[in-house]
Amino acid sequence: MKSSIPIQSMFSNMALLSSIALVSACGSSSQKADKDQQARKPNVIYIFSDDLGIGDLSCYGATKVRTPHIDRLAGQGVQFTNAYATSATSTPSRFGLLTGMYPWRQQNTGIAPGNSELIIDTTCVTLADMFKDAGYATGVVGKWHLGLGPRGETDFNQRITPNAQSIGFDYEFIIPATVDRVPCVYVENGRVVNLDPNDPITVSYEQKVGDWPTGEENPELVTLKPSQGHNNTIINGIPRIGWMTGGRSALWKDEDIADVITEKAKKFITLHKNESFFLYMGTQDIHVPRVPHPRFAGKSGLGTRGDVILQLDWTIGEIMNTLDSLKLTDNTLLIFTSDNGPVIDDGYQDEAFERLNGHTPMGIYRGGKYSAYEAGTRIPFIARWPAGIKPSKQQSLFSQIDVYASLAKLINQPLRPGAAPDSQEHLNTLLGKDERGREYVIQQNLNNTLALIRGNWKYIEPSNSPRIEYWTKMELGNEPEAQLYDLSTDPSETTNVARQNPGITAELSTLLQKVKREK
Repeated sequence: MKSSIPIQSMFSNMALLSSIALVSACGSSSQKADKDQQARKPNVIYIFSDDLGIGDLSCYGATKVRTPHIDRLAGQGVQFTNAYATSATSTPSRFGLLTGMYPWRQQNTGIAPGNSELIIDTTCVTLADMFKDAGYATGVVGKWHLGLGPRGETDFNQRITPNAQSIGFDYEFIIPATVDRVPCVYVENGRVVNLDPNDPITVSYEQKVGDWPTGEENPELVTLKPSQGHNNTIINGIPRIGWMTGGRSALWKDEDIADVITEKAKKFITLHKNESFFLYMGTQDIHVPRVPHPRFAGKSGLGTRGDVILQLDWTIGEIMNTLDSLKLTDNTLLIFTSDNGPVIDDGYQDEAFERLNGHTPMGIYRGGKYSAYEAGTRIPFIARWPAGIKPSKQQSLFSQIDVYASLAKLINQPLRPGAAPDSQEHLNTLLGKDERGREYVIQQNLNNTLALIRGNWKYIEPSNSPRIEYWTKMELGNEPEAQLYDLSTDPSETTNVARQNPGITAELSTLLQKVKREK
């Protein structure tokens, strides 16, 4: 029997059924992707800002500058008020995070020059190694400052090894040291980006090399004048620490650095969206020389230091938007913090003091970068993971030294023997589920003077090192006699009560000595 359905209607019905099937298939595919994402171990992004103070963000009470993206991150996660970096300077702080070992246990963890060898031994099981053991893709983007190459001066004209890839990172795009130190180039997977082999790089931290102008010899060529030091080779009109010649085609433009490293971080996230990944990102913005992109220049009303805070906030917003667009937000633990406390004048005449306008980067705390006092290591610390964290304020003690062991617990990855010897697992504190926190926190200043906080009490060991940092005039917290402060009543550390409390002073001194002897 012939069908009574018109041929046109048959095709229409077939098209409709095909459309329904296609929509169903797409829906199934989308649902499957979401389920696959939820089934995977969480992605982890750790963003280390540079020289950012606990008083620099509006979510921490700043009123003279607004940081809406970071505020949103804090509102969606756990915001810590008693979190600490291990050290008051960059290199040791980063060393402690990636090794899970107190940096003062190793001799070569001072502020690394730009041609330093890799200061993390390649046999060390790093945080990146731990993630690789768990099957993660691993990447590092941005400020490094942990040295590159073998012992002796780094050769930037060939593939540099060992590098970050030698200690657990699959991908590397880094600023070798700091933005005020030569060489002013990027290194990607062991090679200087855009290097012309006919224009080789020479770097020295002992004497001038080549014939490039310096701040000392050619002050008329300087566009950002030094306030102290910073009078060696001029790059982009800015005199740096150290001498450099060659590599003209590889030199970065300071105002573009944030854009470049943000784009590299977004690309890494996008490339690994279908697998679990760990991204360690170091921003440079707040560190001198402070050179904001024209989009942010003059926008804060606080001078260039305020402008680069806005730039940093933009970077965090870009990372968050990338996660949103790729539907990775729910299953990504995003940690944002600083490597140490703030400093105002750190070597250039950028009117940072003059333009503060009532802004207080240190908050209510004493000291700052380089210092054993609170503003040296009490830092902003925010953790967001929508699938595992409820928004809250966290007041318990937490140290960056414990990030390693806590993240291993998060992804159920056993630590290799000897790995992360000083890192304690405090995952529930990190996730805002437990307010017990650490029993004590140890802080380290520029001169390796140590301080210990337990409960309300803070003890700073005696030291005969200089009291003031030469360049910045920062109080370092070094005194020949022991110091003791009750942070519950004196958070600004104005009154040393060690003599009035000899028992507590002796008890904390004994505990600190015990920790020193443990490993």
